Amino acid sequence: MKELVVISGKGGTGKTTVTAALAALAGHKVMADCDVDAADLHLVLAPENRTATEFYSGQVAVIDPERCIRCGECATNCRYEAIDADFTVHKEHCEGCGVCAYVCPTDAAGMIERMCGHWYSSETRFGKMIHAHLGIGEENSGKLVTTVRKEARKAAEEVGAELIITDGPPGVGCPVIASLGGTDLALAVAEPTLSALHDLKRVHKLTRHFQVPMMAVVNKADINPLLTEEIRNWCTESGVEIAGVLPYDQIVTDAQIHGLSVVEHDPDGFGQHMRSVWDKVSRKLFA
Repeated sequence: MKELVVISGKGGTGKTTVTAALAALAGHKVMADCDVDAADLHLVLAPENRTATEFYSGQVAVIDPERCIRCGECATNCRYEAIDADFTVHKEHCEGCGVCAYVCPTDAAGMIERMCGHWYSSETRFGKMIHAHLGIGEENSGKLVTTVRKEARKAAEEVGAELIITDGPPGVGCPVIASLGGTDLALAVAEPTLSALHDLKRVHKLTRHFQVPMMAVVNKADINPLLTEEIRNWCTESGVEIAGVLPYDQIVTDAQIHGLSVVEHDPDGFGQHMRSVWDKVSRKLFA
């Protein structure tokens, strides 16, 4: 089984558009959306949820009103101001340090597991998909990414899939690291801007650290031909194979509006560009 993760230096470069197109073209596979902070692959793949599982990570304080003597020790010692004058814990402020439970003289304050979101096992028109939703303001997205990857692998083994296609998070932070380690190939999507080139170099350093081969796709290449050429040259000098150079095309937005991958929406136009990308990526993956 192979794992392909589609990443980008920042959001909004077309990463999910490319992921959805590859999902439409690849054979027996499972999809995973690891962009748990801003998941949007479901907007194109329209998954039908089969199971929803609560995701717990870290702890949050609770106060038992029957035991509480309103001494104020918990609120006084909480440096995050998570406990108000009525001794109500505000979850969004609680860092789970446990100092309230430590200082409470009646054991009214305690810690419980923190529910941070859900992960889902779903069916799409392209096969099984594992995805997640992180609660507003919740952290530990790296741990949720690890959960999604683990469940995607389990699902792929159950159905005998030969490939997992992952829509990875943007950037180079903890969620990306959790998405990248141990995969077989990273496909980085970049637009021809100076910041995108800078981001592409940072992403490349990350893939090299984890010894994951990387290919690149330049999206909206014709909006700045000079920078597209600069990205091409950098890729050549850095040993990064270019899987595709895609033009700017309104048809991509039209496909999203209709809830379709661009391969379905424009099979003989932009879809052909994506077929070329998939040909190169699949040759690299299954060589």
